[in-house]
Amino acid sequence: MSATLKLSRQMGLVAVIATGVSSMVGASINVVPFMIHRSVPSIGPNVLWAFAFAAIPALFAGLAYAILSSAMPRAGGSYLYASRGLNPYLGFVASFSQWFGLSIVIGVIAYISIPFLRDIAYSAGFYWLSGLLDISAVRVGLGLTLIWGFVYLNIKGVKSYTNLLIPMVIVIFCLGSIVILSGLFYDTTDFLSALKTKEDVVHTVPTNPIFDWRVFLSAAAILFSSFIGFDAIAQTGSEAKNPTRNLPLAILVAILGVGLFYFLFTASVYSIVPWSYVAEQALLKDITAPGLLSYVLPSGLDILILFGAAIALINDLPAMLLSVSRLMFAWAKDGIFPNSITKIHSKNKSPYIALIVAGVMSSIGVLGSHFAGDFFLGIDIMVTSMLVNFLLMSVTLLTIKQFNPTLSQEIRILKNRTLQLLIGWGGVVFLSVFLIIHLYKDMTSLVEEWYFHSTYVWLIVMVLASLVFFYQWHQLRQADTSLDQRFKNLPIE
Repeated sequence: MSATLKLSRQMGLVAVIATGVSSMVGASINVVPFMIHRSVPSIGPNVLWAFAFAAIPALFAGLAYAILSSAMPRAGGSYLYASRGLNPYLGFVASFSQWFGLSIVIGVIAYISIPFLRDIAYSAGFYWLSGLLDISAVRVGLGLTLIWGFVYLNIKGVKSYTNLLIPMVIVIFCLGSIVILSGLFYDTTDFLSALKTKEDVVHTVPTNPIFDWRVFLSAAAILFSSFIGFDAIAQTGSEAKNPTRNLPLAILVAILGVGLFYFLFTASVYSIVPWSYVAEQALLKDITAPGLLSYVLPSGLDILILFGAAIALINDLPAMLLSVSRLMFAWAKDGIFPNSITKIHSKNKSPYIALIVAGVMSSIGVLGSHFAGDFFLGIDIMVTSMLVNFLLMSVTLLTIKQFNPTLSQEIRILKNRTLQLLIGWGGVVFLSVFLIIHLYKDMTSLVEEWYFHSTYVWLIVMVLASLVFFYQWHQLRQADTSLDQRFKNLPIE
């Protein structure tokens, strides 16, 4: 492998948008808005409004990302932005938090993809296959197979990656639209009638619980995870064509477009399936939006939306693997991680060592989801990680003009400093509130063992990461007396 090899700018605007959309649409829309009742049992009928409220800090964070990406179009995203615009250590904290959270959630997504395949088999009448997919060893094995299959796809290069990703995104929106349109033709009466006919179950919708702001905000903090994913766009900074234009544009398109799709999709499901039935089932088993709607949709159509949901979920994996591998690549370029992580495949121009390490970490997420017995531990870790990440991006937007005035002048969108400060402070306020609420909920929850508190897991990992950083920083400073100045400039491509 030649030391002169570098990542190649082959990704157009559509491919960059597809990366963000693929990272956002999956568990975020088909699982989390319905399984939320397991994590926050008292949310009742207010899921949709908590979902909408969660979009506010996501929009602030997205705008901060878009602004910073226009000035620093390189692989590394959040690491690069905060290390050059705030502080090298805080840049590492922001990005390692993101890397750890996303690595775990890749494993979670691979693990929970299998129930979608199980539901497809069941709806198609292949009951033996459905039962097979419920066996623990099969579920874990298939989850690991998905991860390593997409590691291989990413190693094959950007062309192979985009050839799969773009058609899958089109399929996701087309088949997801069936769910949205279903809300125009069916209602709760149809669902309850179908439930009685197919399962001989009579479900009575209870009185709505008393609204509680603490419960509402706790649910919103978890549902905020649905908007995580647009940050994957920032990781394509060294592979996107015309990045100063395409990165911020893709981030805004992904957030606004996917956010609207989320709202319509979730509203449609809850207009058909009573919230109380969703809450009841969420406590008993892992449920999905298509699985719930299969009671009322005609035979064949239910399989189609299950297939669309499975595609949406599985399509999270290649984009997220790209994201976490490029973070490691950026650390290694700066000397924080071993230089071997920067190795690029001579033919495919992909960071293959970084992708293999990403696969190993994601495999731990599969095993963790299985042995924890509840994938929400992984979701909670990811939410904590990304809230910290987005909070530091908002702070970076506030500090970049003072910390690094040269790079501040490179910002190409929303250049007005007053507007930047409003966005930065909006993000700081909302994201801080969400982080405090999320940590409080986690620390006060009743769990069997201390390590089922996601906060403790996250803190232990971040302490270990900090030790690595300070050791490496000490080594770098001994070798380079101009280290502080070097970290004011963008890395060489």
